[in-house]
Amino acid sequence: MSKSNKNLSGVALATGAAIGSAAIAAALLYAGKRRKSGNKDTEPKQLPPIPSGEDPQTD
Repeated sequence: MSKSNKNLSGVALATGAAIGSAAIAAALLYAGKRRKSGNKDTEPKQLPPIPSGEDPQTD
């Protein structure tokens, strides 16, 4: 190998590492966003009152 080929492979290695780490970061952000939005649909914000059979107390 000549000196220019070794230099080129180093640049390609650095570029590949940068692209790979950016892809992993994007996947983690997407998964985190999906997890948060999925819980909103399945879990109610406030539980409904439990019926006890008694009339509600009012003033």
